[in-house]
Amino acid sequence: MRKINLSFAACGFLGIYHLGAAAAFCRHGQKLLKDVKAFAGASAGSLVASVLLTAPEKLQECDQFTYKLAEETRSQSLGAMTPGYDFMARLRNGMELILPPNAHELAQNRLHVSITNTKTRENYLVSDFPSREDLIKVLLASSFVPVYTGLRPVEYQGQKWVDGGLTNSLPVLPMGRTVTISPFCGRLDICPQDRGQLDLYLNITNQDIMLSLANLVRLNQALFPPSKRKMESLYQSGFNDTVKFLRKENWFE
Repeated sequence: MRKINLSFAACGFLGIYHLGAAAAFCRHGQKLLKDVKAFAGASAGSLVASVLLTAPEKLQECDQFTYKLAEETRSQSLGAMTPGYDFMARLRNGMELILPPNAHELAQNRLHVSITNTKTRENYLVSDFPSREDLIKVLLASSFVPVYTGLRPVEYQGQKWVDGGLTNSLPVLPMGRTVTISPFCGRLDICPQDRGQLDLYLNITNQDIMLSLANLVRLNQALFPPSKRKMESLYQSGFNDTVKFLRKENWFE
């Protein structure tokens, strides 16, 4: 079998869809996971990719953290942009709790995180993590949406970095087949299927997304999390869409 990679798209709070997909991979796609050579992602997608690779047993804990963070963000008058609310500090706390002590060793050359350089505005895929702190900083950088999550970009190796989704929201690796996962309907391996839509697509930083009202709603939900009931529904959609993919590709167990 040729090399298989998994890539999770940037999507903010719709990362709950990715967590549903990750749960489906763990429950019904072990045959596929054994053949996965590399994991990739941008923003929330990189966070889920890192957990699936380094601590799959912590996925449920990750679900609960996401619901709690979403509830806390919803309660703020301006969401994550509310003055005095440190969204990035809460995200770091979650990583500290969930990522194992040797996460950087497990991620070395197997996790590819999309980040954007503020000076050159170029995209970088980072896969070298000398320490756990390096891994955490790169993941934070990939999740930093300017203004929305703060005003100071993440500093790493003497340079400033922001959200990888701004320049490459869905990394496709050069070697082998990259299976793409996104909560936006589009030309992707695993994604929602919107019915009755015009067959028009937009390529948004490497992600072919259908031009639809449903996707516009999802874009809003990525930044301003919907109710817990809706997030649970998104989680289930991620799970179900992944099961469909595994069945179609004869990887379902």
